[in-house]
Order: sequence, then structure tokens, then C-alpha cells
Amino acid sequence: MMKLYEKYLEDVQMKHRLSHIEIAIIGFLYNNPERDTAADIVERRMLPKGNVSAGVETLVQKGLLMRRQDQTDRRKIHLSLLEKAVPIVQEIEEINKKFRRQIFKNLSNDDLKTYEKTTDFILENLKEVLERK
Repeated sequence: MMKLYEKYLEDVQMKHRLSHIEIAIIGFLYNNPERDTAADIVERRMLPKGNVSAGVETLVQKGLLMRRQDQTDRRKIHLSLLEKAVPIVQEIEEINKKFRRQIFKNLSNDDLKTYEKTTDFILENLKEVLERK
């Protein structure tokens, strides 16, 4: 399913010269405003720390992302999307809608709820396994 989703995003990636990781970072920050650190992205998306760090740096250099230090914990760096990222976010969101419509087109609301609940359980189990290693 991820390969298909990446295929949907190829046009946006090429148009804006962004990597898959950079697209993932932009999408994550837009959809999770309360989780705005690189560590949050690594934890929730299960992406390699080094890749996220490099992606954040590139997005900052491209003027799409801003870093700001936490007021109470100087070690924590918050990330926020800049105005320049808005058109990219809009394109990603449109692709997300199109992708969801396509893959869930014959499912009832109950089926969707069951899918979401099951997926949440699986992700929690995966997280536990990864934390043990």
C-alpha cells in the first residue's frame, strides 16, 4: 500500500523537488500540529532518525520549515511549516483524499472503523517490538 501511495505522490515530489522523506515530514507536521518535533516524526512514522534530520535540514534550507527552541527545554526543537509550504500541503491533502477514496471505495463506515481500530492495534504492537530492540 505504501508503494502505491508513493506513486500517487511522485508528481508533487518532482514538481517541488522534494524527497519522499521531505513529503512525509510536511504531511506529518500539517496533520499533527501538536507533535512538532523531529523525534515525534521518527516515533510516529517509524522513519530513520538520520533521514528525518537530513529532511528537516533540507526543508529549512528551502524555506519551507522553521525551527524554534522550546521555552522550557532548550534541547527540544519545535518545527513549523512556513507559508511557502502551503501550496505543497494543499497538493498532498488532495492526493490523500484521492488515494483514500480509491483504496476504501467499497467499504462501509463500519468496515472503515474496524480497519482503523485494527491498524491502531497493529501499530502499537509494532512500536512495542521496536522499543524492545
